Amino acid sequence: QVQLVESGGGLVQAGGSLRLSCAASGRTSSSYTMGWFRQAPGKEREFVAAIWWIGVGTVYADSVKGRFTISGDYAKNTLYLQMNSLKPEDSAVYYCAASPRIRGLATTGDAYDYWGQGTQVTVYS
Repeated sequence: QVQLVESGGGLVQAGGSLRLSCAASGRTSSSYTMGWFRQAPGKEREFVAAIWWIGVGTVYADSVKGRFTISGDYAKNTLYLQMNSLKPEDSAVYYCAASPRIRGLATTGDAYDYWGQGTQVTVYS
């Protein structure tokens, strides 16, 4: 079992920045793929970014490429999402997720087995 707890969400003006954190505990491993997803009211959950520590790779949704950066500190079992140049359309509940099964970069929710409870990000113009 892996437990994931997100933090760092909040209210920010368009153009501003936030850094989300996801603390992992339990049966963690550097071979896991870790990801961020988001879900806005009335919309489906969408992929944001993923990282594969052991393979040192990252992938981003086109909508956030160049603005968001996913990173992690495996020694601290913490995943981060640095979000810059935020837009109102970035407003959503952000979830971190872990995939023990995938050896690589997974961009679909069904590849992930463990999810956090989410943290709200609201961007106002």
